[in-house]
Amino acid sequence: MSTPFYVSPQQAMADRAEYARKGIARGRSVVVLQYTDGIVFVAENPSRALHKVSEIYDRIAFAAVGKYNEFENLRIGGVRYSDLRGYTYDRADVTARGLANVYAQTLGTIFSSVGEKPYEVELIVAEAGDGPEDDQIYRLPHDGSIVDEHGSVAVGGNSDQISSFLDQRHRDGMTLAEALKLAVESLTRDSNGSERTLTAEQLEVAVLDRTRPQKRKFKRVLGRQLSRLLEPESSSDSAATDTSETSDDDTGSDSGSGASSEE
Repeated sequence: MSTPFYVSPQQAMADRAEYARKGIARGRSVVVLQYTDGIVFVAENPSRALHKVSEIYDRIAFAAVGKYNEFENLRIGGVRYSDLRGYTYDRADVTARGLANVYAQTLGTIFSSVGEKPYEVELIVAEAGDGPEDDQIYRLPHDGSIVDEHGSVAVGGNSDQISSFLDQRHRDGMTLAEALKLAVESLTRDSNGSERTLTAEQLEVAVLDRTRPQKRKFKRVLGRQLSRLLEPESSSDSAATDTSETSDDDTGSDSGSGASSEE
């Protein structure tokens, strides 16, 4: 009679964490930065059908890397939670902190469940406050822990190198054009130190703009406005007021796709 194979709980959890981290590292990075009027989300994502960045509620947005079908399920769950809480109580009761706690419980339960593979996802939940000091950015790794971030954060791909680059260059009071260019510059640096070029067509960009008069602060930056913001300083000034190529698309046309992982 053979002896049962024993794996210590510590080793089992370490193996699950390594499995999830490898899956997340295969995804293309997402960068989130604060700027003077809100929070900007920049992802390397040539697809126009599958979104990595989406609106959750009035002032709250969601970004993710990893397995698309897994973070899409989490996004939909977050929208339902926020809608129900806002309807049952008050819209002001829906906060990024509350949503991050819900995601943390879900990810933590899945990560520790025996016989169920951990989610290969890393999330960012952000909320634009009345001023930069009131902004909230939370990063949620695969194990359900919550990291309170300030200024800038990167997930997926070579996120450690990108985060180090942003920490050295990000500053308070940046304009949208400055923050966007810094985010793109960080994404163009490979892990081996070489640089590449990213065009507007290869990027997914959205903002939580606190200056918008309506309750919904989320908008996508597309087309001509995005191209102008990426141009040299003299050309980007006029883009700040050009809203003809922005979109308020929030919960996404990607939810009906059968794709199982991101590019």
